[in-house]
Order: sequence, then structure tokens, then C-alpha cells
Amino acid sequence: MLSDLVRESRSYRSFNESQRVTKEELLEFVDTARLCPSAVNRQPLKYRLVYEPAEVEEFLAITRWGGLLPDVKLPPDGHHPTAFIVMCCDTTVVENPDSAKFDAGIAAQTIMLNATEKGLGGCIIGAFNSDEASKTLLIPKKYKPIVALAFGVPDETVFICNLNKDGDTKYFRDKVGLHFVPKRLLEDVIIE
Repeated sequence: MLSDLVRESRSYRSFNESQRVTKEELLEFVDTARLCPSAVNRQPLKYRLVYEPAEVEEFLAITRWGGLLPDVKLPPDGHHPTAFIVMCCDTTVVENPDSAKFDAGIAAQTIMLNATEKGLGGCIIGAFNSDEASKTLLIPKKYKPIVALAFGVPDETVFICNLNKDGDTKYFRDKVGLHFVPKRLLEDVIIE
């Protein structure tokens, strides 16, 4: 069921590096995402696949992870993602990359659900410098990187929990490093 995939599709920040994500898997994800709805059907998204180990590490070095956990090194050494998809806005299709963010959100969620269905996990990352990403990945100037998707076989468990009494939505890790993501209750998100 779709609801099961959504529950399983969490933001993972630790991966089993011995199991690599392949170019063919990334191509399958993009092939599915290209069918997603697009504002005015302009389809401005283009995708840079990153799967060669050296290039993965080079791109990883310019990303920032787990902003709410400043005292935790994420991803941990030896537990890096093994591939990325960098979504770019083709500025010859739409001039302002901000106008592609709805498309990017729809495509990113679709890709992450597809990855979950295949037994992979990932993290949607917006914390990187677009110009630095273009330089690192030799992306032509007309394509503006707007979001990155990291992939791998997760080697951590992420738990969904209810908000505590003070209503704090910040994700957290307990003393043994288990990751928890508080979610609002159904009755808290319905407007009556």
C-alpha cells in the first residue's frame, strides 16, 4: 500500500557502503519521475546522476546534513550514501529556478518512494551551494541545481513518534543513537 511506503520512506543519514546503488537504478527512478505532473507541463527538471565512488564523495563533501543535530557527524564516516541524483532547473525552459520547486518536490517524493519500494533509502538535501555543485559536477551553466537526493541501503532505523506535550517537531536521536521523527496527530492537521 502507498501508506506503507510513505511510512517506510524516511530521511536516512547512515548507509551500508558495501551495497552500491547502480546507474540503472538511478535511471529507473528518473524515468518514473519524468512522468510526474509539472506546472503548465513545462517539465523544466533535468537530472545529474552521481554514482561513481570518487564523484559521490566529492559531492558529499559540499552537502550539509541533519541541521537539527549539530553535534552528530552525518553521515558518519564509513556510512556514506553510494549515489546521488542532483535535480536541476533548465533555465532555458523556465528562467527562475524557484518556479520549478513544486515540480522538484513532486519528483523528489516520487523518486524516494520508488527507492523505498526497491529496498533503498535516501535523504532529500537542499543544504548545498548550487554554484559549488555545478562546479564540482561540471554541470552546464543553463542548469541550476536546486535539490539533491542521496541514496543507499540504510543501516539505521528511523522511528515516527507523536509530538511531545510541548509540540516540538524537531527530529532527535536518543542516547543510543536511534533517530525519532515527531509527527502531528491526524486531529491536529484537520481544520474544522
